[in-house]
Amino acid sequence: MQLRNNTERYGLLSIGLHWLMLLLFIAVYACIELREFFPKGSEPREALKTWHFMLGLSVFVLVWLRLLVNRLGHHPRIEPELPTWQQQSAKVMHLALYGLMIFMPLAGWLILSASGKVIPFFGLQLPPLMGESKNVAEFIKEVHETVGTLGYFLIGLHAAAALIHHYFLGDNTLKRILPNRD
Repeated sequence: MQLRNNTERYGLLSIGLHWLMLLLFIAVYACIELREFFPKGSEPREALKTWHFMLGLSVFVLVWLRLLVNRLGHHPRIEPELPTWQQQSAKVMHLALYGLMIFMPLAGWLILSASGKVIPFFGLQLPPLMGESKNVAEFIKEVHETVGTLGYFLIGLHAAAALIHHYFLGDNTLKRILPNRD
């Protein structure tokens, strides 16, 4: 399989980044949801929150690489060609997902910064993006949680659309991003 995209398929780099981002999303959401099973202040709860922060920041780092690869590469054709409304819907969905991958980690970083907490990143301590402000931290946290809930729907809708295209519409939308099994 080729490393870069061509007009027929996504390359190994795009495919790997796509599926890695999905795994990171699953891990980020799992960490923040599973923390609820542990008492506040407990070691497992704090560890899950730390992993949530670090994995979220990993999304933030990798989204820029993904955007670069996307910008520099071809976009494989969808065959048969989609109606214009589906093409436009796909563009809006992808913009929303990229927005999620940029906004959510940045908002998390701002929450920790405004809360006066350490910003952990795999053994590093990242600098705060702003000074302490409890009110700002609470506001950004509310927005972060709301957008996080919206993220479940965006990711689910994206996956459902891919499956509908594959199983019901019979086009190559999903096949283009699956690892080649030749």
